[in-house]
Amino acid sequence: MAGPTTAERGARQQESSGPPLLRRWRPPRLRKIIILALVLTALGAGIGWLLYGSQWTRVERVTVSGTRVLSPAQVRDVADVPAGAPLVSVDTDGIEARLRRELPRIDGVQVVRSWPHDIGLEVTERTPVLVVERGSAFVEVDDEGVRFATVSEAPKGVPLLQLTTSRSGSAAASHRRFGESRLVREAVRVAGAVPAAVARQTRVVKVGSYDDISLELSGGRTVAWGSGEKGQAKARTLTALMKAAPGARHFDVSVPTAPASSGS
Repeated sequence: MAGPTTAERGARQQESSGPPLLRRWRPPRLRKIIILALVLTALGAGIGWLLYGSQWTRVERVTVSGTRVLSPAQVRDVADVPAGAPLVSVDTDGIEARLRRELPRIDGVQVVRSWPHDIGLEVTERTPVLVVERGSAFVEVDDEGVRFATVSEAPKGVPLLQLTTSRSGSAAASHRRFGESRLVREAVRVAGAVPAAVARQTRVVKVGSYDDISLELSGGRTVAWGSGEKGQAKARTLTALMKAAPGARHFDVSVPTAPASSGS
C-alpha cells in the first residue's frame, strides 16, 4: 500500500504546526498576573501611606510673601492652615477664598504646596489710587474702583476723591443715571490717565458729574478734565499746554482739540 504523497505530508505538517503568529503567542501565566497585581497594590498603598499617614509629608511651616501693609502674622492667622495635617489634604482653594473674603486688602493670593513640609502664601495687595474721606478716617480705593480698606491717615501721595454731585440739575441727573460706584470708577480712570508729572502734584480729584471731573493741583492750580473718555489725548494736551503756559493757574482739556489756559 502506497504511503502519503508529498503534498499530503505537507498539508498535515502545516495543520499540526498552525500559523506562525499563533505559534509565537503564548497567554501570560496566571502567576505573573497575580504578582504584578500585588506589586501595584503594594505600591499604591505605600504612596497613600506616604501622603496621608507618614510624618514625612505633613504641614510644619507656613510662609507668607508679598505683603506691604498687612503683616505676615495677619495673613497666617486668617489662612488658618492646619498644622500637622497631611500636605496633600490642605484645602488650597478654601484658604484662598477665606483670605480674599476676610482681608479685602488682598487682591490676589496663591496657596502653594512646597514639599515635603511647607505651605506658601503668595499675596498681592491692592494699591490705593484715591482715598475718600469718611469723618476722621479715609477709605482707600484701588485702580478698579474697589473701596477696600479704612485707615486713620491718608496714604502719602494719594489724591483725595471728592464727590460733589448736587441733588438738583444735571449733576443730580448724572448721579441717578450712573450711580456713585460708576462715578468713582470714572474718577479712578481719570487718575490713571493723568501724566506722571501732573499726578505727583494732584491733591484732589473732584467729581461733579460724569462729564465734570476736575483736578486740584499743588499751588492752587486746577485742571478741568471733563469725562474719563479720551484720556490719552487729554494727557498729551495737558502736558503741551503746561509747557506753553507755565505761569497759568487754570487749564481746561475737557475738549482736547480745543484746550485753554488762564490765570497767572
